[in-house]
Amino acid sequence: MSVKMLETKSIQRGLFLSAITIAINVTITYCLSESLRFIKMLLTIRNHFVFLLSFLLTAGVANAANTILIPAAPQVAAKSFILVDFNSGKVLGEKNADLRLAPASLTKIMTVYVVFRELKNGHLTLDEKVTISKKAWQTPGSRMFVEVNKQVSIEDLLQGVIIQSGNDASVALAEHVAGDEATFAAMMNQNAERLGMLDSHFVNSMGLPDKNHYTTARDLVTLSTAVIKEFPEYYRWDSQKEFTYNNITQPNRNRLLWRDKSVDGVKTGYTEEAGYCMVASAKREEMRLVSVVMGTNSANARANESQTLLNYGFRFFETHKLYEANKTITEAKIWKGDSKTLPMGLNEDLYVTVPRRHYKDLKAEVNLDKKIIAPVEQGASFGSLNVALMGDELVNKPLVALKTVNKGSFVQRLYDEAMLMLE
Repeated sequence: MSVKMLETKSIQRGLFLSAITIAINVTITYCLSESLRFIKMLLTIRNHFVFLLSFLLTAGVANAANTILIPAAPQVAAKSFILVDFNSGKVLGEKNADLRLAPASLTKIMTVYVVFRELKNGHLTLDEKVTISKKAWQTPGSRMFVEVNKQVSIEDLLQGVIIQSGNDASVALAEHVAGDEATFAAMMNQNAERLGMLDSHFVNSMGLPDKNHYTTARDLVTLSTAVIKEFPEYYRWDSQKEFTYNNITQPNRNRLLWRDKSVDGVKTGYTEEAGYCMVASAKREEMRLVSVVMGTNSANARANESQTLLNYGFRFFETHKLYEANKTITEAKIWKGDSKTLPMGLNEDLYVTVPRRHYKDLKAEVNLDKKIIAPVEQGASFGSLNVALMGDELVNKPLVALKTVNKGSFVQRLYDEAMLMLE
């Protein structure tokens, strides 16, 4: 073989090896490139996963932080119960609160309420004397021990009803106020309707059983709230632990007056049909609660269950006065009036009850009508106030004008008309 042929084969072999080397390098480069791309893809997926996981964890923590954990109201051993904040009206717990039941002596809360209104209206005086009838004297059940044909003051009879739960005193008051007990019962029903006690009906003044004599736990809260709010000067008798009449001293049947110094009322009751019932009210600092239990099985049980409800309410909730009635919350622009601004506020105090330690989470929002044009009468509504807790609406109240604004001068009205056209 010639030298020239050997050189040619050597060159061919070299080219072949170079091609193989290039192919191998290209393959390695491609594989490395694809590997890097794959690694980058994995890193991107990892980063997205970490972000998503972080977001979910953050959201979970935020939701946990925004969750208000309050245990449900205790399920007390009663046919019916309710627990309500006195100022805000918020129901903190209830069971069968609208079930019509026999009220027994809780009836007497309405009896004294009717008498209190007669006193307020000037139709009676506390020192006015009442002649005790034979019917009143003979009334069965718990008694004040008044004597037939004797004269007893309105004040003594009221204390005999409130503290001693005297059926005889209840009948005596009813007869003196209305002539007879049936007419007095009509007055009781008129007041029940006026107060919005839609599931109550009374046929006597003391609570003896009758198929047409009934009320509900919710209605009793309404009634008791009215007594406390309208007649604080008389409500003080509810906290009196005993009363002596005719040399006979009888204790108040509300056992919580001895157990809990924050309790200052209201009334107990018992008949075989009604069971042991109780309306209680307590005030701790600036928060007042009203509870009702109906149909418990003993005097001790009604006190214990009432105490349980009150303790629950005070332990887990707090009530705050947010705005005072007839105080300016904001001012609205008013057109064509003798004043350029209109003070806006509420026509009653605004209280809210919230879970404890969440007062700072309340948010208030004012919404005003866009165009308010004079004349405007005081008390007219032109917007609303919304109070929410963590996005949940608690209260929505109308905002009212706190003063009357009359029409402005001709020039003022003309100017405002032109400005309104540019709005």
